Amino acid sequence: MRHRLLFVALGALSLTACFGGKKVPPTLLTLSSSAPAPANTVRSANAGDAVTIDVPVVPKELATTRVPAHAGPTAVAYIKDLMWVETPDRQFARLVSETVLRTTNRVVLDSRQSTLDPGLHLSGTLHRFGYDAQTGTVIVRFDGALSTVGGTRVETRRFEASVPADGTARSVGPALNAAANRVASDIARWIGG
Repeated sequence: MRHRLLFVALGALSLTACFGGKKVPPTLLTLSSSAPAPANTVRSANAGDAVTIDVPVVPKELATTRVPAHAGPTAVAYIKDLMWVETPDRQFARLVSETVLRTTNRVVLDSRQSTLDPGLHLSGTLHRFGYDAQTGTVIVRFDGALSTVGGTRVETRRFEASVPADGTARSVGPALNAAANRVASDIARWIGG
């Protein structure tokens, strides 16, 4: 009986503990690809043709499960009752990977698989991923670097998308997903193949 009570108490606290003891909203936010899913994704690649996608570097304001709201050039708050299921850098990397997989013929690897064939390598910094109160939009801004095997050629490019939102949890979540999908689609076109 004592073990059961301990198990129930730990179960009730586990979700709150995962989020640092903060009150967790009733639903958590995640990103999903809007690109049509192919029926069959069996692929092969010659040496150097695969693409490895790294988790982007993020500023401190994005290294959290909370969604930032910029109230000016130097003021950052967080949107009430809106949290990610996981930090946006990891979700964004998976969204880009899935979008490249769905819209190109490339073999897509994550950084843990890069020893198989590093091929093209996408890295970068996710600078903005939240709501901007001055413009009434969510903004996704990613500075990407695409390098070939051995770094013989490197290209950089900035990607940005904004979508209107009203600053509430109800509007910011879907707007961020839409803006992130626009950026991911632009990145997939840049990678090509």
